[in-house]
Amino acid sequence: MVYAATADGVNVAAPAAPGVLALQRALVWLVGASGAIVFIEPSPYEVATLLATVTFFATGLRLKLVLMPLAAMLVLLNIGYTISAIPLFEQSEVVSWIATSWYMGVTVVFFAMVTSEDTAARLDMLRRGLVVGAMVASLSAVAGYFHLVPGGNDLLTLYGRARGTFKDPNVLGAFLILPALFALQSAVSDRLAKAFRNVIAFGIMSLAILLAFSRAAWGGLVLTSAFMLALMVLTSRTNAQRSRIIIMAIVAAVLGLALIAVLLSLDSTAEMFKQRASFDQSYDEGRFGRFGRHILGAQMALDLPFGIGPLQFHRFFPEDTHNSYLNAFMSGGWLSGVCYPALVFTTVIMGFRHIFIRVPWQRAYLAIFSAFLGTVGESFVIDTDHWRHFWMMLGAMWGMIAAAQVYKTASDEASSA
Repeated sequence: MVYAATADGVNVAAPAAPGVLALQRALVWLVGASGAIVFIEPSPYEVATLLATVTFFATGLRLKLVLMPLAAMLVLLNIGYTISAIPLFEQSEVVSWIATSWYMGVTVVFFAMVTSEDTAARLDMLRRGLVVGAMVASLSAVAGYFHLVPGGNDLLTLYGRARGTFKDPNVLGAFLILPALFALQSAVSDRLAKAFRNVIAFGIMSLAILLAFSRAAWGGLVLTSAFMLALMVLTSRTNAQRSRIIIMAIVAAVLGLALIAVLLSLDSTAEMFKQRASFDQSYDEGRFGRFGRHILGAQMALDLPFGIGPLQFHRFFPEDTHNSYLNAFMSGGWLSGVCYPALVFTTVIMGFRHIFIRVPWQRAYLAIFSAFLGTVGESFVIDTDHWRHFWMMLGAMWGMIAAAQVYKTASDEASSA
């Protein structure tokens, strides 16, 4: 049996029996939901992704020709890392880092293959899973910050900052941005009951991001939300839709400011907010501060074709690179240093080119592209190399773009027939 989903009069085939198709979609949901629980190793995300990968390949999964450049760039990127790490293989943490990098590359191709077929349904399941996982992480973070869980302070917070089910508050904040965008989309465009539920979800996620006290996550949520809402206005089909998005966005902004005002009335929260909001952080300033290291590291990279190997930057400087593009050069030499930005910015360019293509999954596309673009920008000031959700979004971008090309071709043929 072959299941066919019809969208706008165009058949988008999903080559699987109904039972198999339901199993595949359920696994996509599970992967999305498990992505929020990563404070243990191996994490539930790794287990769920491995289970999904085996199941999808056993039940039918195709690598399309359009995805071959993605696979090639990922292979070259990791070859560069591996060559540079050869003199360091006696260090177990380096071997683990290399293995993780190859694993992340595999997940990118997997997500691209998965989202290139049965695209609308699988993206919807991924969205649902991510929102559920984000709510678990957010509620855990909020409960930990306000000491609502006995003995949970050490587990759910770090240095007075909420981290929930993550090891690092910065990664918690970054992960929550995409689910928050999904919730915001529903809040500004869906019917009243569903919109109200998502207003609450967006508020809880925003609160968790605020309590993580990550400046990058704060800025990322504001900028990606504004960018996504602008794209939604530009791609809306009617003036009524545009008006509602604008009005609801204003309401959300007012409620957000009110939430911040309430939190700042708490002395401990206000003090931490003041400390984290300052641009005079000691680790950012000076010759060996964050940005000073970027300049010195770039100068080193020009003279080191094979780099210095993974996890070695702190041996030359007080801290790590905090710049994923520089880290690619330092960890994998010129080969990885060229392939990493080529991979990322090729995806960005293609992403902009597909914004206005009318596909059934356009709303999900706008949210994922906005969150992905925000992480691309964040990668200039923090190490995102092994962020699971970043590679998931990268793979999903390629899968959606591949599916859009097929859909557009089918639509043109259907209209001309």
